[in-house]
Amino acid sequence: MMSLDDERVVAAVLTTKPTLTSRKLSQLLAQQTPSEVALTLGSNQPTLQECERMAQRLELTAMSVTHVGAPDFPCMLQHDPTRSPVLFYRGNLGALDQRRVGIVGTRSATAAGRYMASHISFDLAEQGIATVSGLARGIDAWAHKGVSVAYSRSTDRSRLGIPIGVVASGLDVVYPKENIELWNFISEHGLLLSESPPGTSPEPYRFPLRNRVLAALSEVVVVVESRATGGSMITVEEAQKRDITVMAVPGSPRNTSSAGTNLLLQQGCAPVVSVDDVLVALGLDTRRVHPPLYDDRTSLLPEDAALACAMAGDALTLDQLVLRTRRDVVDIAFALGRMESMGWVVNNGGWWEVLGAQTPAGYGGNHGSSYRLGD
Repeated sequence: MMSLDDERVVAAVLTTKPTLTSRKLSQLLAQQTPSEVALTLGSNQPTLQECERMAQRLELTAMSVTHVGAPDFPCMLQHDPTRSPVLFYRGNLGALDQRRVGIVGTRSATAAGRYMASHISFDLAEQGIATVSGLARGIDAWAHKGVSVAYSRSTDRSRLGIPIGVVASGLDVVYPKENIELWNFISEHGLLLSESPPGTSPEPYRFPLRNRVLAALSEVVVVVESRATGGSMITVEEAQKRDITVMAVPGSPRNTSSAGTNLLLQQGCAPVVSVDDVLVALGLDTRRVHPPLYDDRTSLLPEDAALACAMAGDALTLDQLVLRTRRDVVDIAFALGRMESMGWVVNNGGWWEVLGAQTPAGYGGNHGSSYRLGD
């Protein structure tokens, strides 16, 4: 006996029928119930055994189902030209009632990209705005990590923006496996979505399909880092088809991971240098009290903090740092290595830049200005 809503179970089984394309199933469900659609399949209609197996699997994996025509199907997808006919989810569909910002980017994220993704999503969560992203390596994962930090530090989680994850596999197939804690965090505190039935592997062709769902759920899409081609740029195309605002984080011209974002800026996309830029795009007031920024990096040694202060605001080569600080080249090289490992500096093609704080106290203590400026 099926223990879940029979129509939703039938809808889930329909997604496994190869004779039904996603577009065809979406059209049919807009006019008929899942059971009525099943009857049109003749000898290929779902059997009772298939439905019972699906019901058991959904229950065992704590998945729920919604579909075109169901009262809780997301309203922003109802009239989408390539909408998913059936969505599998864990968590709270009510997360989609919040303002929503998509954050996407390369899997090969730089330290600067990881920093921006996590800090933007942290600030958005503090402002009660949901972060929509995939759960791939790189920018996607760091965007959700920023939200998780906001949750870990808040005494009133009800006011926070909710994490929304859109994945390309079945919800019971964690990919990549190192993100299992993020999957569990989103399932518990937010909404985890997939258009693929349980047991579906993350085949490469499913990721571009996933990206259209991610774009359609977002009011604004922020590209943190991206090469000139790839999944993030596919998400941009899907967003632009739907007249969804696309924004980009500027990056160094020397960094190939920013080639796509810099191209978007050249084409007229608005830049993002802080959460205020995203709030403006959402039509929200940026004059509200800003949340305290989080920084989980280890404090620098006094001599490393002095070096960071000497660098702040400039991109410098190793030779330029030697001239500016009058310190030994080997000493500076070791210091830069320490600082890079802790996420305080980033190296773009031989040019070193500081990430984050601009004052001596911001690097972990009041270290003063012990460095000497060069000529």
